[in-house]
Amino acid sequence: MKINKILGILLLASLFTSCNENGDKADGYGNFEATEITISAEGNGKLVQFTIEEGQVVEKGTIVGLIDTIQLSLKKEQLIATKNVIRSKSKGVLSQISVLKAQLNTVNISKTRIENLIKENAGTQKQLDDVTGQVSVIKNQIRSVETQNAPIVNELKSIDVQIKQIEDQLQKSIITNPVSGTVLVKYTEPNEVSSFGKPLYKIADLNIMQLRVYISESQLANIKIGQRVTVKIDSNKDMKNYDGIITWISSEAEFTPKIIQTKEERINLVYAVKINVTNDGSLKIGMPAEMWIQNKEQ
Repeated sequence: MKINKILGILLLASLFTSCNENGDKADGYGNFEATEITISAEGNGKLVQFTIEEGQVVEKGTIVGLIDTIQLSLKKEQLIATKNVIRSKSKGVLSQISVLKAQLNTVNISKTRIENLIKENAGTQKQLDDVTGQVSVIKNQIRSVETQNAPIVNELKSIDVQIKQIEDQLQKSIITNPVSGTVLVKYTEPNEVSSFGKPLYKIADLNIMQLRVYISESQLANIKIGQRVTVKIDSNKDMKNYDGIITWISSEAEFTPKIIQTKEERINLVYAVKINVTNDGSLKIGMPAEMWIQNKEQ
């Protein structure tokens, strides 16, 4: 009886060992993660509107908040008024140039007439010299007035640049969600004072989750980028399976992270692998999971 009992125990042990050797153990262990983006304020002022909540799904391009823009609007109006005053000065200078150019045109006509008279011996050189002098004087006057107008033109350009800067700040005061995803953390509330670079909320696309697992060097030959694998998570009754695709394999080894290592793996070097998994709503950031290589050799 004792011999039969011992033989039975040995047989069970043998079957258990054989099962492990045939792939009863997962090929990798890790946790789910997602690309988290912290959205920060791009303007300064009171947050007069902020309409997001944690757990809310927000589409790309959705306006979620507004920073007070009264001071920026007043500054823009002031710049526009200043621009109008300077422009009126420029118009006065330009009108002088127009008058001088009209005079120059008249004198040039007289000069042409005198040149024709000289050809017919009906005019004198003195008449030509006088009208040529008038042309030179008017041209010098035009250059002088144009020189006076140059600083005004530059000042107008400077104001235009300032107005564009204000318009850019006004646009950035409208908080627009840059990516589609789920709001993970909300850092501020309406009526709080915001400043440039202050975090407002954190968002992540949870439709596709990334499982980061760690494998040994001996397993590297069995995987490649684009390969399909099976991902398993704990469920109420049994393991729940998902299809996954390997998207990244680390080129450098590292010590096994504490969150997944066993006693035997404390000094092992492993390689990180990322797997994309379509989320059906059950997968959460930080959730542990297993990777099983499909169709691997037994």
